[in-house]
Amino acid sequence: MPLKLDLKTGIRLVINGAVIENIGPNTKLLVHNESSILREKEILSADDSATPASRAYFALQCAYMFPQEKEKYLDLFLPLLNDYTQALPSSAEIGVDIKAALDEGKLYKALKGAQDLVRHEAKIVEDMRHTAEEETGEYLPEAGDDIGNR
Repeated sequence: MPLKLDLKTGIRLVINGAVIENIGPNTKLLVHNESSILREKEILSADDSATPASRAYFALQCAYMFPQEKEKYLDLFLPLLNDYTQALPSSAEIGVDIKAALDEGKLYKALKGAQDLVRHEAKIVEDMRHTAEEETGEYLPEAGDDIGNR
């Protein structure tokens, strides 16, 4: 079944490793064959993969975007996933779902699961921040907060 994409001006996506940017008015594309496609909002840069879950996501993203090097990136991804789920057992179900998708050969589905892993990590960090605030009575900035504006 073809995939319909609606690209607004300035939006980028990656199709089979090629970066495509819409530089005109809204564009509609219909992709008829099997392709590795990531929308801009799904792409994580190497510089932005600074946490355990984001590093796992980045490795899996590379396996998806560069099928010729899929095994290399999966060899990087699996230990990252295993380390994460062992350190945070509350993520075990997410890890099981990701591995099941990989076993089925569904890399995009696994990548969506890895997004859940990143969200799980963000929730854990946020919960820890709130707990620390309650215990100390001090405001702790969220990631990305501009401390100078407080």
